[in-house]
Amino acid sequence: MAKSAEMLWIDALEQEEAGEFEDAKSLAHEVTKIDPDHSDAWFMISRLSLPPVRRGKTEEPSLPQAAISLSALQNVVRIDPERRDAWILGGALLVDHLGMMEESLEWWERRRKVAPREVTPLIEQIGVLIRIGNYDDAGKLLDILFSPEMDTPDNRQLFRMDAVRKMVANAANMEKDDVFRPQNPKHKRWEIIDRMKTRKPLSETFFLLTFVAPIVFLLGTFSMTLLGNTKWGFLIVFLIILLLFWGISRLSSGLLQKLNRHAMDLDRALDVETSTGRVCIPDEIRGSKLYNSILGKRTIAFQERIEKIVEVDEKLNQKWTPNLPNWEQQDSGWWNEDEDESVEFDTIED
Repeated sequence: MAKSAEMLWIDALEQEEAGEFEDAKSLAHEVTKIDPDHSDAWFMISRLSLPPVRRGKTEEPSLPQAAISLSALQNVVRIDPERRDAWILGGALLVDHLGMMEESLEWWERRRKVAPREVTPLIEQIGVLIRIGNYDDAGKLLDILFSPEMDTPDNRQLFRMDAVRKMVANAANMEKDDVFRPQNPKHKRWEIIDRMKTRKPLSETFFLLTFVAPIVFLLGTFSMTLLGNTKWGFLIVFLIILLLFWGISRLSSGLLQKLNRHAMDLDRALDVETSTGRVCIPDEIRGSKLYNSILGKRTIAFQERIEKIVEVDEKLNQKWTPNLPNWEQQDSGWWNEDEDESVEFDTIED
């Protein structure tokens, strides 16, 4: 006698608990064939399509694993749009592993339809807009993020809100004269990237050791000379050194960004390539020491996707502009919770 969807689901849970993940996933697939609206089964398929946690460490998914997981999550949020964990996992897959920036913006826009006062979708959208250089739109969403209509954030969300606020300010200040558009092959930033292609970006640790630490050492030595012989001199000097290190590190963070701007520009070019599925990075830069260093910090799936895009070798039109959601919707009835408007989201194609 054929088992019902619920009986198969119980079997799937038992197999997962026993560590038989492939059998559990197979059973979950059987559940969805009988009951296509079984959101828990779809979520199990999504989770078990990703590498398992080994010794407390999560392995990175491959490109097919990330794509399959995302495809299952689309069913989860279609059936149960209130499921916040599914939205968060899908957003991470889209940005970190698949590099689909435009689709990520649309993904979180759908979440905003479900939870218009939630701050997480706005934080994620602002982060993506900064990465692709759309600072005006990021600023508009930043105003909404800090508006009184939004939910009261928890401590972690407050930290992230402050972080994206600083990101918008710092990024806009760094590119206030000329925002880098990698789709333009004649943009002057490409010449600078080409000149710097044999150098890896400066790491924060190296910058602290070679720039910040010597300054703190000199000022600390001077303070020790003045106060070292007093009763509380050693303690005072120690506190002075800590304050100096903290203060100089904060003041010099902008300098590190400027020194590494060529790397950040190339990072944006990679995001544009994975978002569009077309190439814009010149051949003389691709494969360079700088390029390999930047790409090597990306996830496995992201690197695999870049390889496929380079193999196809379709050039990005220099007139390309990102396909963004209609931000103006926020100004007309956005806060109407009774509004029932669905947004279509195309499934990912391998």
